[in-house]
Amino acid sequence: MRQGNGLADQAVHTNGTVADAIAAVLKREGVEIVFGYPRNAILEAAARIDIRTVIVRQERTGLHMADAVSRMSKGGQIGVFVMQQGPGAENAFGGVAQAYADSIPVLVMPQGYTLSQAHVPYNFNSVRSMASVTKHAEPLTSGEDVVPVLRRAFAMLRNGRPQPVLVELPYDVLDRPFEGALDYAPGKVVRSRPDDADIEAAADVLLAANNPAIYAGQGVHWAEAYEDLRALAEHLAIPVMTSLPGKSTFDETHPLALGSGGNGINGGVRKWLDECDVLFGVGCSFTATSFGLAIPTGKRVIHSTLDPLDIDKSVPCEVALVGDARLTLAALLEAVRRRVPEKRDGSPVAQAIKDTETAWLAKWEAKRSQDSAPLSPYRVLRDLYETVDVANTIITHDAGSPRDQLVPFWKSTTPHSYIGWGKSTQLGYGLGLAMGAKLVHPDRLCFNVWGDAAIGFTGTDLETAARERIPILSILLNNEAMAIELPIMPVATSKYRATDISGDYAAFARALGCHGERVTDAAEIVPALRRAIAATEAGQPALVEFITEQETEISRG
Repeated sequence: MRQGNGLADQAVHTNGTVADAIAAVLKREGVEIVFGYPRNAILEAAARIDIRTVIVRQERTGLHMADAVSRMSKGGQIGVFVMQQGPGAENAFGGVAQAYADSIPVLVMPQGYTLSQAHVPYNFNSVRSMASVTKHAEPLTSGEDVVPVLRRAFAMLRNGRPQPVLVELPYDVLDRPFEGALDYAPGKVVRSRPDDADIEAAADVLLAANNPAIYAGQGVHWAEAYEDLRALAEHLAIPVMTSLPGKSTFDETHPLALGSGGNGINGGVRKWLDECDVLFGVGCSFTATSFGLAIPTGKRVIHSTLDPLDIDKSVPCEVALVGDARLTLAALLEAVRRRVPEKRDGSPVAQAIKDTETAWLAKWEAKRSQDSAPLSPYRVLRDLYETVDVANTIITHDAGSPRDQLVPFWKSTTPHSYIGWGKSTQLGYGLGLAMGAKLVHPDRLCFNVWGDAAIGFTGTDLETAARERIPILSILLNNEAMAIELPIMPVATSKYRATDISGDYAAFARALGCHGERVTDAAEIVPALRRAIAATEAGQPALVEFITEQETEISRG
């Protein structure tokens, strides 16, 4: 998958600097875009060798964009973010922490203070300060160390659990001449699979189950194990649910699809999560989080994960399978087929799933078809789903209500057409993800769904989308309040209006160079969406602001 340049252009120009040598390594590793905020000498060095530089309005959004590049290319391109020492690195901390929480490999290269000042109180030392939210963090203290330091960085980014790696670049080192040849070749990618005995034990447990279910996580994306997952589910007629990061690993219109769950959950996920006797988690960590599915106790659990640290961490398992999700699923399918050569009849399970979904959807029909104003967010999202070409879109949510209102109802049909997240839930994350996704897949409609709280955090980077010609679609649900905080802040709200937030965000978007519309009438939802999509097709980012009611009810199944 890597698009690197191999051993071409081995030598950096004799008048090149350490920054030039670093940029040359990035090029060989297939990096096509460096996201950043000045000043950092890597930006200019990258531009000199035709690596695109994208300058954002705030550091966190740039990290979110780099995050999406790594996600959407399955690590074929590693997202890179650079920034200045001090305030730039300080502002970037949240974006690094988000990538760490969601297990995304991003190369973070903050400029550092000079070597003589790196440990002077009270300078922000990125290596020391970000060690808790990176897989590895180290400084580059000499031009002679460019090759070993970056070799370590890319090896860690491409192997094992995906997480950010940080290399701090003291600015007096970056300016020094680079001596000698740059003897650097792109690193290796290795995969492993579980022991045969563990595979056989897992097959025995699955075949003995009366009512099994599969729980697919993000590791299925990284391993591109989509066909293997589908083949196993179909062979044994096992229904499939996904975690938030695992959403779109399994076609959610498939007869065996239960959908995805997090804080908001649909009826099918709820029923099988509660009633299954064996739960096979594949490509997932089962990390306990209030924004993901809580695994009921008393299940027989098979846990397939890339990271052995996940085993028995939050959910105890009967069988542990440590290794690449694709290799694991292929081996397990082979073991199952030896025991049961013919596919099981999946029609009874499929009918039960369909009946459960029908009953669940009936409870939400009024909200999803509501014509009155303010608009129901559920009506907006239903019309959105019915307007776009779902198979050829890439959608992501934001934190809070937009996530919980969207996830249970949106049926993804193609791999990575939905960017799910949620171990950390920083507001404003979705915008950068949509922008980064568009850079990787310029032929697809990429969009984020967010609320008025989220746009307050990262909305200025709509200007980045306009300036950098990244024509995304942004769907804003504006209820003029922090709605999910209303039940827990009644006194602060009544006395001081603490949860009130507002603004004319469509006008804001237009002021930043985007197409912007505000919609208050249900009859105008679809026409406005079509105009906005047409704007993106013409090369202009678009925001459609829907004035919605302060909806606090979410589906619990």
